[in-house]
Amino acid sequence: MSTLPACPQCTLENTYPDGDNFVCADCGFEWPAVAAASDEEADAVVRDANGNILNDGDAVVLIKDLKVKGSSITLKQGSKVKSIRLVSGGDHEVDCKLDAGQFMLKACFLKKV
Repeated sequence: MSTLPACPQCTLENTYPDGDNFVCADCGFEWPAVAAASDEEADAVVRDANGNILNDGDAVVLIKDLKVKGSSITLKQGSKVKSIRLVSGGDHEVDCKLDAGQFMLKACFLKKV
């Protein structure tokens, strides 16, 4: 599988590098290779419900009650998590440990303390 990005104009994956640019062989669109790398880094930023940037080791608070799937456990609003760990990939950004166990949470349900 190719690690080259798909064309942002026609969304086809028939692209190739040409110097400092990527070129789509199907539609002829060219875009800078540096911009594609900066977009990936921008996606790596994790923000809480208020838009604050989260980092490893931050303390956060739950902003609403969360039911745990496959269990009768409910994580209560206002529960404080002392040390979080950010993870990449998947649909959950934060790995944390609470009294009820270890959980992976979405950052949109957290507020930085």
